[in-house]
Amino acid sequence: MSTSEITPDPAELNRQAWSTAGDWAAGDRMNEIETLMWRSERHPEVSSTVAMVLLLDSTPDWDRLYAAHDWASRLIHRLRQRVLDPALPVGPAAWVSDPTFSLDYHVRRMRVPGAGDLRALLDVTESIVLRPFDRTRPLWEGTLVEGLADGRAAYVLKLHHSLTDGLGGIQLLQLVTSRVAEHTPDKPTTAPVAGLRPDPVRLATDELYEQLRGVPRNAGRLLRAGWRALSSPGEAAADGLRFASSLRRTLSPPAPQSPLFGNRTGRVWRFGVLECPQSSLRAAGRAAGGSINDAYVAALLGGLRRYHEHFGMDLDELPMAMPVSLRKANDPMGGNKFAGAFFAGPIGVTDPAERIAAIRGAVLSVRVEPALDTLSLIAPVLNRAPTAASGLLYGQMRTLADLSASNVPGSPSRSYLAGAEIVRMFPFGPLPGVAVMAAMVSYDGTCCIGVNCDGTAIEKPELLMSCLDEGLDEVLALATEESP
Repeated sequence: MSTSEITPDPAELNRQAWSTAGDWAAGDRMNEIETLMWRSERHPEVSSTVAMVLLLDSTPDWDRLYAAHDWASRLIHRLRQRVLDPALPVGPAAWVSDPTFSLDYHVRRMRVPGAGDLRALLDVTESIVLRPFDRTRPLWEGTLVEGLADGRAAYVLKLHHSLTDGLGGIQLLQLVTSRVAEHTPDKPTTAPVAGLRPDPVRLATDELYEQLRGVPRNAGRLLRAGWRALSSPGEAAADGLRFASSLRRTLSPPAPQSPLFGNRTGRVWRFGVLECPQSSLRAAGRAAGGSINDAYVAALLGGLRRYHEHFGMDLDELPMAMPVSLRKANDPMGGNKFAGAFFAGPIGVTDPAERIAAIRGAVLSVRVEPALDTLSLIAPVLNRAPTAASGLLYGQMRTLADLSASNVPGSPSRSYLAGAEIVRMFPFGPLPGVAVMAAMVSYDGTCCIGVNCDGTAIEKPELLMSCLDEGLDEVLALATEESP
């Protein structure tokens, strides 16, 4: 037997993954984007809470699940850290150890009321996610939901977005779940870290000192940039005009907002789920010359078109947002590394193949915008402004779209949580000023789509989910047409 035919031992794969778990979200400072999300939050209207719902085939042993959380929180230091703001807004917030950390506060269990169907679970998840975080504690909660039909259970992991983006969240889940159902003995741990002292005055002083130390370096950069501009004024002017044009496109609404979605408050969240075979959605995108992500967005827009038609309304375009990952292959795990791209979704294109092709072109165009990562440029300024002003401006930027759609690759194989098999993995994002927030994670060959809609703007959430389901079926039919 060749080495390529040897099947890796799942338990050994666990140990290899856990050996790097201490690197997840390493460092003691937030970046500027994370700080902006933290300081501008006005829960729930401008919330930064994300959640992952794991459907389990059975109810895990509570003692084992609790012990697993205790181990994970010692392995990954960020899970026992809270946020420390400097005494003055002179720099990013920091992570410090929580001396009063209590696992009992963060790990909970409850029973779902009624018949224990999926709708009842989603209603419970809405209440969990809408409960604001205690901002003096570590920003996560794990809840075991028991009493689902057929002896099943669910696990709801709730995180603050300043902890990590979608890909970092998937990395975290892959670190703390297992590839085998059996208990793995001798799991690794990491040594405690000293970290920063919980002193807001000292944090502000240290930040000012670091900025002063950086003055010569920054001045040198400005002088080199100025010299290049003087040496090639024509090229510098062209670059400036190109960036200014890109900035205008990036910060302008990409299309008029839908009249149906005007009355949105962000205070009422309604969850729904969709799913489909990953291979079918990929084949549908390929049939139209696009990617699996293009097919996913086309399905969402097809469903939203149907929803508008129910109310006698036709739209050509719908303003939408999509996070674009800025991660590099050698970037550490965890944290937030993304930019927000805005574009006009071709909701009026009725043919799904043409819609996929139009989305493909729009997404490729916004990905190469020079000003794509504009928020990273202005975040330092917003973070040093009064909190109310930065929150207002950030909130305005988040209302440029009606729909936000994210897509994160997940685990290609099945996983277990304290012995229970994870059957599905549904993600739910916050409503960043939009009417509909959709998030997709691939898990064990299935695309799991979680939909969060503004219950104030969406008059009929059940109808919306039915329309989105039809939009997904319409796109998946392209995969059937491609088959011989």
